[in-house]
Amino acid sequence: MAAKLIIFAACVVSAIAQYPAPAYKPAYPAAAYPAPAYSAPAYAAPKAYAPEPAYPPKPYNFEYSVNDPSTYDVKSQSEYSDGNGNVKGSYSLVEADGSTRVVEYTADSYGFNAEVKKIDGGYKAPYSAPAYKAAPAYKPAYPAPAAYPAPAYPAPAAYPAPAYSAPAYKPAPYKAY
Repeated sequence: MAAKLIIFAACVVSAIAQYPAPAYKPAYPAAAYPAPAYSAPAYAAPKAYAPEPAYPPKPYNFEYSVNDPSTYDVKSQSEYSDGNGNVKGSYSLVEADGSTRVVEYTADSYGFNAEVKKIDGGYKAPYSAPAYKAAPAYKPAYPAPAAYPAPAYPAPAAYPAPAYSAPAYKPAPYKAY
């Protein structure tokens, strides 16, 4: 089958190759359409935008801390910036297991760098789960079922079998075509 397809494709290619492609012949002579008499439009140079104003560096320094005994939320943060894009800071928080996580970070022209430390101990939650004891073995509060007699139910009444009468309508006669 593949050989037949290759032979057919070769025949089509050889038939097409016998005829040269038509040469382009313009429909109208070039003299019929002379070059336009007007020149290309001239545009003014774009206006220069005003440079962005240079603001002086604005350094800042802040810190906060939270110590809420009702929710056991204990955390703090402090940060300092020199106003030139260099920032140093740290934050800490007490985690659920009682350890304290401390993160010290810097951000400058080299990128962001953080160092994470975990300090064990410190804050302990005042609540501890109670120790549960195994449940006592099951003892029923009533005697074993063999001590009770089986309930006595009356025998079901015998019902007569249903009786159906013949249908009250007359079937239509059958017609053969």
